[in-house]
Amino acid sequence: MGRYLVAKANRAHSSKASGPDTATTVVIYILSHWRAHKFRRMLRMTRRGAVVVTDRYPQAEVPGFYFDGAGLGAVNVESWLGRKLAAREQRLYQWMASHIPALVIRLNIDADIAHQRKPDHKLSMLQDKVAIIPRLDFNGAHILDLSGLDPYDQVLDAALIAANSAVDPSQG
Repeated sequence: MGRYLVAKANRAHSSKASGPDTATTVVIYILSHWRAHKFRRMLRMTRRGAVVVTDRYPQAEVPGFYFDGAGLGAVNVESWLGRKLAAREQRLYQWMASHIPALVIRLNIDADIAHQRKPDHKLSMLQDKVAIIPRLDFNGAHILDLSGLDPYDQVLDAALIAANSAVDPSQG
């Protein structure tokens, strides 16, 4: 079922000229609520003192699941239901983005190298990500930009130092 829902959402995002049908619109909206459910679980864990490390964080600056933003904002929703769900989804992402992470570690890389590493991803999608993601500010979060072209050990050391400092500021 999960693969079906993700495939349906991917098809909607790949055909931006015409809007998704009602079922696809609802699927995209449900996927956003699933993300919000996981986000709420993460917030509960942090309130109990857990340190949560994720590889993705929702943002409300740029629409599109590729950018961890609202999915319906990236497609042409034409129906009244689609517009209503898109507005609700945007508010959901604004709420999630209002919770500023302690640290964002952004590994920057060019699209060609990313495509070499992940040949199953569309080059055009990777080009979009490389152009957009470095401009995201995650609602003013502290961002450590690292280059994926630097030696692995250097990148790992910088990431670990920043993460330790974010968890325990006396280490910074």
